[in-house]
Amino acid sequence: MRGLWTRFTKNSGAVIGLLVLALVIFVAVFAPLLFPGNPWDADAAPFLKPFEEPGYWLGTDSMGRNIASGIAHGARASLLVGGAATLVAVTIGLLVGVPAGFFGGRTDEALMRLTEIFQTIPSFFLAILFVAIFQPSLWSVVAAVGLVSWPPIARLVRAEFMRLKTSEFVEAALVQGLTKLRIVLVEILPNCLSPLIVMASLMVANAILLESALSFLGLGDPNLMSWGYMVGASRSLLRLAWWMCLFPGLAIFMTVLAVNLVGEGLNDALNPKLHRKEG
Repeated sequence: MRGLWTRFTKNSGAVIGLLVLALVIFVAVFAPLLFPGNPWDADAAPFLKPFEEPGYWLGTDSMGRNIASGIAHGARASLLVGGAATLVAVTIGLLVGVPAGFFGGRTDEALMRLTEIFQTIPSFFLAILFVAIFQPSLWSVVAAVGLVSWPPIARLVRAEFMRLKTSEFVEAALVQGLTKLRIVLVEILPNCLSPLIVMASLMVANAILLESALSFLGLGDPNLMSWGYMVGASRSLLRLAWWMCLFPGLAIFMTVLAVNLVGEGLNDALNPKLHRKEG
């Protein structure tokens, strides 16, 4: 672990991304303490400019709602959807990729045809379709984003299993009489974790973008404040109140960039080819 952290910290961009992501998580966790009350409450004059009134650092929107409070509370929805949807995508990807890569043959062909069906349809439009079927809510957005995000995970896991199942340690496990389930879970799967962790970290950023896009179109949870909703609700007022779009848009940009930088840092730290070069 110490060597992993050392390699990670050699990437200055990854360290900056980790600090930004830690700040976003801190704001999301402590949003009720930083900004008590409901972010939907209109408790000030509308269209206050940033720093015009104490307590309204980023101004107010057309209804008099605190922009800073909306961003802080909106971070919770974005991070929750990003993490939960990635977990759903990884679970489905493993369920498809593991048997496809390990058994091969007709099982592989059938599961890859299923994967290709999902990949031929643009993920955003498929997510819209799923949300429309389930009706907009937090968990329907999580399910929709997870259901459209799993094919790259499945292909990665399949490729890793096809590469590793012919390895000497797998053949040794077969000679020892270990069951196929034990070989999959104990021998092969742990050796797939490095690329899987990197892809999952990058997938969080994609999930946040998808959630923001769905909320922008009004397909997010109507009871939760969201960065995408804030941008979408203020797009017609861009000339009149630029700050209404700018600050939630910056929150999306900085968070997605931070997650991508952390993912690249993990890739540098976990990439075995880089390890050999360092040695």
